[in-house]
Amino acid sequence: MTKSKKYLWASTILLSLFVLWTAAVCIVDVQPVGPNGSKVGFAAINAFFHKLTGVHFDLYVITDWLGLVPIAVCMGFGILGLVQWIKRKKLLAVDTDILVLGGYYLLVMVVYILFEYCTINYRPVLIDGFLEKSYPSSTTMLVLCVMPTVMLQMKLRIKNNRLRKCINGVIVTFTVFMVVGRLVSGVHWLSDIIGGVLISLVLVMLYRAAVLRLN
Repeated sequence: MTKSKKYLWASTILLSLFVLWTAAVCIVDVQPVGPNGSKVGFAAINAFFHKLTGVHFDLYVITDWLGLVPIAVCMGFGILGLVQWIKRKKLLAVDTDILVLGGYYLLVMVVYILFEYCTINYRPVLIDGFLEKSYPSSTTMLVLCVMPTVMLQMKLRIKNNRLRKCINGVIVTFTVFMVVGRLVSGVHWLSDIIGGVLISLVLVMLYRAAVLRLN
């Protein structure tokens, strides 16, 4: 079996796990433990973890603003593709890996928007007095979907091993900080973070399969 097929199978298995996890969040131990009596699955575990971490709005605000970083990364690669398109005068003349990356980012956006309209549960805290959807953690998903693609692009575009390792180290540190930050900030249930991690892995594995298929 080729590496591309292995990643595709991994993506399929992870998608099945995400669907099962999402279904479980909807039906397992659903109780009104959220603000304004809002219900959440895995209530006992989620409530315990939320009480354990507490709420840290400063960390929430920091990670919220830093959530603009992966968006800026997407825009940066979009500009790179646009410049190549203008210079080479044909869309298909743009680097193949950039075209694949653009398609991948569009897929991530579609999934992001889908869950903006699909309510699984609400946050464990009110934001400016309002209940907000919280599953899966969109910031977690965005960071975990975008930042690994930067590392792959660095591998293709930066030949200096030391520089590439330094950049990758910064990316990994940033990614870990963002996921852990969202987890302990208290604005998400534990199940939201797990859901965000799972759907991110689904998409990243699919992207890896597409990249290897083209190489």
